[in-house]
Amino acid sequence: MRSSLLAGLTTRGTSFLTAGAATVLAGLLLGTRALLSVGVVLIALPMLGRLAAGRSRYRLSCTRSISPAQVPVGHTTTVTLRLENASRLPTGLMLAQDSVPYALGTRPRYVLDGIERGGVRELTYTLRSDLRGKYEIGPLEIRIADSFGVVEVGRSFSSRSALVVTPKIVPLSRAVVSSSWAGDGDGRTRTAAAAGEDDVIPRAYRDGDELRRVHWRSTARYGELMVRREEQRWRNRALLFLDTRRSSHFGTGMASSFEFAVSAAASVGVHVAREGLDGQLITDNGPLDGGGMFEETLLDSLAVIKPSAHYDITRGLSAIRAGDGGLIVAVCGTMSDEAAAQLAACRRDQTQGIALLLAVSSWAERPSAGSNGNGNGNGSQAAGPASPRPEPVNPEETRAAAAVLRAAGWRVISIDASTPLALAWQRLPRFADQSGGTAGGYGTDPSMRTV
Repeated sequence: MRSSLLAGLTTRGTSFLTAGAATVLAGLLLGTRALLSVGVVLIALPMLGRLAAGRSRYRLSCTRSISPAQVPVGHTTTVTLRLENASRLPTGLMLAQDSVPYALGTRPRYVLDGIERGGVRELTYTLRSDLRGKYEIGPLEIRIADSFGVVEVGRSFSSRSALVVTPKIVPLSRAVVSSSWAGDGDGRTRTAAAAGEDDVIPRAYRDGDELRRVHWRSTARYGELMVRREEQRWRNRALLFLDTRRSSHFGTGMASSFEFAVSAAASVGVHVAREGLDGQLITDNGPLDGGGMFEETLLDSLAVIKPSAHYDITRGLSAIRAGDGGLIVAVCGTMSDEAAAQLAACRRDQTQGIALLLAVSSWAERPSAGSNGNGNGNGSQAAGPASPRPEPVNPEETRAAAAVLRAAGWRVISIDASTPLALAWQRLPRFADQSGGTAGGYGTDPSMRTV
């Protein structure tokens, strides 16, 4: 009963009610009519205000827009709230507070003098996150006070908005991925042109295949749509493998090798997508499918990806072997010789492989690696021509796996916590260099020539 009586009263309203009760009591004890009248007025004011606030029916609408709704780690986004008073009465003093997750900072609060009938108010604030993820913004909570400030009426809107904070994306050199070997160019054109109608090996139609690729003779034979398999070589495709095993990474938080690997996968995926390649993300859990464009689904998946409890990558490698990609890019943590051999076998004829091997122990030794802008590999290189360039690394922990992959024709680079991703990507050996000499600080083998 007491809580319902005081519900909605502000501190000022409660003070008025307490003072009024004390004044009435004093008037009764002293027999002073004036004190009794003052006490009644002090009690009546918050009670009438509460009654009026309870009977008022404010109709407020709220819309929220986030621009952009997807941002990389460390970038800011702008949230705009639009409040409209659709009721016939003007509102009183208003306190607005939007619900924001703790990782994005404190809740923004605004005090408005009131919104007139049919009036509109726009509230704007910015958000920034150093942690990737999907965050829910809202709902907006408002409290409307009467003209005397003795009563507040609370309202909460149901609308919520999503903010996606993606891994940090590092611009990569375009010279590493070129159309001449990624599945396009004269070599592939000649391969497809040389195949006659009788040499076609069709496969079942998949969503997204163009109808001009339908092989009608095979369709009539099998009773279902079939497409020319060799023409799929014209369509550039990349398979991006990310090693998410908890056991293959070291470090904690944003300074861990896992976060570096996630950022590297995001950077490479965005890079190949903007070079015109279609792609698919594969982890040790298997393929991650999603509708929409590759870049969009990739970033959405990597925004919320977590380390897995698996100890092997067999499931992911099976998905790679089942794919028909012209390019395989693998971002791997600690790898055994057996796992490296399994990954190496995924590269077949007409398929090119790139492997980024992380020297994960360097992240364990440098827990504060992310503080200097370059330590986590997500920052840009130090500006100025006088800045020393880190020497190419070939740590012992990645040597065996790198040798197995290079022997199978993969382009391999080893990365430690002090090497920026952009620099490591630029140092990847070119296929033209694999017949001899060195690239990226490594000796190569004639057996590594491009197929």
